[in-house]
Amino acid sequence: MDKLFGINGLAGFLIAVVALLAVVGILGTCAIKTQQAQATNFYKIESQSSIEQNVKDASAYYKNAKE
Repeated sequence: MDKLFGINGLAGFLIAVVALLAVVGILGTCAIKTQQAQATNFYKIESQSSIEQNVKDASAYYKNAKE
C-alpha cells in the first residue's frame, strides 16, 4: 500500500486536489446559472396594506410576476 499513489502519495494528493476543484467548479457553475435565472424572476405583492405583522404563510401574499 505504500506505493499505491506513486511518489510518497504526491500523485494521490494531486488527484484529490483536482477532484475537489472539479466539484467546486461544477457547484459554482450551477450556482451562477441559478442566480442568472432567478435574477429576472420578479414577484408581485398582492394587497400589501392588509398583510399582518406576524404571518405564518407569507407565500399567500406574493405571486410570480411571469404568471
